[in-house]
Order: sequence, then C-alpha cells, then structure tokens
Amino acid sequence: MPRFKINQDMTYNLSPIVEDNGFLTMKAENEPVPRYEEIVHLLPAPIWEGRGDVIDCYNYAWRTAFGNLKKANADFHFVSNFIDTAFNGYLFMWDSSFIVMFGKYGAKAFNFQKTLDNFYSHQHKDGFICREICQFDDSEHFSRHDPSSTGPNILGWAEWEYYCQTGDKARLEKVFAPLLAYHMWLKEHRTWRDGTYWSTGWGCGMDNQPRLEPEYNVSFSHGHMVWVDACIQQVISAKILIRVAEIIGRSDDDNIIVLKAEVDNLTAIINEKLWHDEDAFYYDLWKTGELNRVKFVGAYWALLADIIPTERLDRFVAHLTNQEEFNRPCRIPSLSADHPQYDENGDYWRGGVWAPTNYMVLKGLERNGYSKLAHEIGKNCLENVVAVFKKDGTIYENYAPEKQSKGEPAKADFVGWSGLFPISILFEYVFGICPHAKEKRIVWNVRLTEKHGVRNYPLGDLSVDLLCEERGEEGEEPVVTAVCNEPVEIEIRYGNKTKIVCAKIRDKKKQND
Repeated sequence: MPRFKINQDMTYNLSPIVEDNGFLTMKAENEPVPRYEEIVHLLPAPIWEGRGDVIDCYNYAWRTAFGNLKKANADFHFVSNFIDTAFNGYLFMWDSSFIVMFGKYGAKAFNFQKTLDNFYSHQHKDGFICREICQFDDSEHFSRHDPSSTGPNILGWAEWEYYCQTGDKARLEKVFAPLLAYHMWLKEHRTWRDGTYWSTGWGCGMDNQPRLEPEYNVSFSHGHMVWVDACIQQVISAKILIRVAEIIGRSDDDNIIVLKAEVDNLTAIINEKLWHDEDAFYYDLWKTGELNRVKFVGAYWALLADIIPTERLDRFVAHLTNQEEFNRPCRIPSLSADHPQYDENGDYWRGGVWAPTNYMVLKGLERNGYSKLAHEIGKNCLENVVAVFKKDGTIYENYAPEKQSKGEPAKADFVGWSGLFPISILFEYVFGICPHAKEKRIVWNVRLTEKHGVRNYPLGDLSVDLLCEERGEEGEEPVVTAVCNEPVEIEIRYGNKTKIVCAKIRDKKKQND
C-alpha cells in the first residue's frame, strides 16, 4: 500500500473492500500524451451555421485541454496519464470529476476518464481518498481527518456519465470497489448520529459561501451543521453504486442492503427536515435546529438525486426563473441574488457563475422533465462564455452573474472544468443531443432553427454524423440526416412531437479510405 510523506495518523480501521481495488497495484502507464494537432481529426466537430464564434471557442477549449495533459508518474502513485486541473500543481477530485464529463467526447483521441484512476490509486486502506493529490512529490494536501480533506463525493456520477456515453461495462467493474470503499469511509467519518452528512466550504467545493453560523469559519469549519449538498450527493452516490452493482452482477453484496437503507433514511430526512415549505427550498440545518435560509446552487443536487416529491418540483424549480434570485443576466449565480452577501462580480462562490454547478443543474432539470428550461439556461451560459471569449480570447474559471465578464477572482485559460460550457453544454443542452450507447440510440431534442449538428459524434465505439437543416420556426418538423458505420436509431423530438430517423450506413470504401 502507498505511504505518503505528509504526517498522517496511521491508525486505520481496515476496509476489506479496498482489497479489491486493482488500481493500488496497477503498473503505471508509460505512453506519450497526444498533441492536439495530431488528434484533432478524432474529435467531434460541431456545425452551427452563422456561429463561427461558438466553434472557435469550442476548438480553443480542446486545444487548451490537450495542452494540460500530463504523464503518469509511478514515484508519486500516479498510474494513468491525466489532464491537469490547471490550478496549483495538485489534482483536484472535484474538478477532475467534472473535467472528464466533457473529456468523454474526446475519448477516441485520449481517454480522459483515466484521470480518475489516479485518485483510486491513492486510496488509503480504510477507503479514504484525498480531495487533492500532489503531482510533484509523494504527498497529499490534507491528512484524512482534516475536516476539509475530501469531497464532494461525485466520482461515481462522473463514472456513470462516462458509461452512458460509452457503454463501457468493464470500466464499471474496475471502479466499483474503490467507489464503494470511499462511500463507506464517508459514511463512517462524515456523519452525525442520524446519518446525515457534514462537510466544510473547501470540502464541498464552494469555498466561501455564507452558509454557517457567524462564529464559524466559512471555508474550514463544519459548524456542527447538516450540509444539504453533502447529504444529497451521498444519495446520488448510493443510487449509482446500486445500479452499477446490478449491471456487473454484484447486487448480492451485503453493502448494497446498507446503501438502500441509507438512501431511504437520507431521502426522508432531506424532505422532512431540510425542506422549508414556505420558501420551497432545501437548506442546511444549523446545530440550533434552525434552517439557515441561504439559497445556494448546491441545493439543486436534489434534482439529480430524484428525491423531490412531485408536488414540490415546480415551486423548487421556479427559483431558477425568478429574476430576484437565480435568473440573473448570466445564469446561474452560485448564491441567490436576494442574499445580502451576493456579489455582482461573483466574489468566487458568493454569486460567481460556475460550469460544474451549472452543468449539474442542467442535468437535474433534464432528468425531471424540464428540458425546455435546461435549453434556455444552457444557451444563456454558452452565449455569455462565448461573448467573453470573443473579447478576452480565453475561457475563465468562473464568470460574473450581472454582466458578460470573468468573475472576480477567476483564473484564465481554465480548461479545467470550464470546458463544460463550449463542449458538453453545447452538445447536450444547446443542440439537445443525448446518447444511449448500450442501445445504440440517440435522443435529439431539436430546438435551434439554424442548420446545426455534429460530425464524428461519439456513441460507444461508433462515430455518428448528425445534421439538422435550417427551419423557419421551432415547431416546424426538422429535416435530420444521420450517418454511421452501423445501424443507430435517432429519436427526434421537436415541439410536442417525436419521429424516428435511422442512420444511413456509411460507405465502406470511404471508411477504409
């Protein structure tokens, strides 16, 4: 097992699950990382008539991402080549989980998903995984019982998104043990007596949000608070582990019974104790028994977790369309605009617009049937990022909520998770393309009226060319063509109607050429 230079308490409650983590003994990869110029032809190529600015931003994102690729270093327990977080020389769990969610579109050129292998190869023998691992020496940024040492637990979600795009069951079989062991570590070490979870500003990834009672440090204290986002993320993690277990034939694992009970317990507590009915919002719970009444974007993990009673959904989602709260000129601010500490320039997580949380909200809206709103917000996100790109020639870590500008503060050249804006959000919520790799099927919600599509769209091992011709209005039936080297079904949704298009089989001679 790996040992780290950082001063650690080496008293471990050994996890038998960790013994099945094959990444701990994996031989480090020894392959060169590809250069953008060499592989650009393998990437999907968006088409959007009249929107060369969007295409330029898209290409910049990939070029920057490939410039951040690094080789595995066995001396520091890195086992796979990876994309750097592009922040401070450490690989971040939170950032990396979102980076691979746009990286999945470039898998034919580089397997971005393997970035996460390096967290699994750093797993401790009790299941702990540090939220920041060092690239330049044999260390981690936090000891495991530091309150800010780990989280948020979204590794499983990142793996599930990759599976939906690729259908790679073998990957699920490999990652099941480290994901399960990590989940169970959090269950042991990050819960209160009733099974609810705690974190810190840094641990939850939203460093400076004013969620705690005034006497506590917003970045580093847990404040004896029930953290609503941490609770919901554990529901998501448990549900994904249960689904993965079904797919890989591990449903009889005793831990699955534990996870199912935890989902029921957390779902009940979140809906009974963390919901404020008058406000129609989920909040953190202070040690005093009061809800903190701070509306922040992290509450929307509840959409993705699929735990909201039907009668609450519209009221909860309505905050996203309220111009006094989250419907600002640049959507979605991380803190509601009616909070006294909301900052029009962002002030990091006190209003800043961030790709990861926006992407999470869009996924949750789509899951709950709000695809039109997801398109509206996604298009707003993309337009604002592209407008800033046209002015500044770069993509930023975060953006201001009140004007088309970078956030304050915000790092430039941040690809980084901000690659989600011009890649994943473009494909999934502006174009409206949703893959179902295992079924060799694509659902396409066509809302744009301009000619648009994607050449070389990845669907598992296949590449599909998709094109929608220009239309006069949104409700008009779209003329769609699809070409692939194998049969693929495209379900076209437009207005309130649906039609099926079958991909034409690509000419075999052209395939060989």
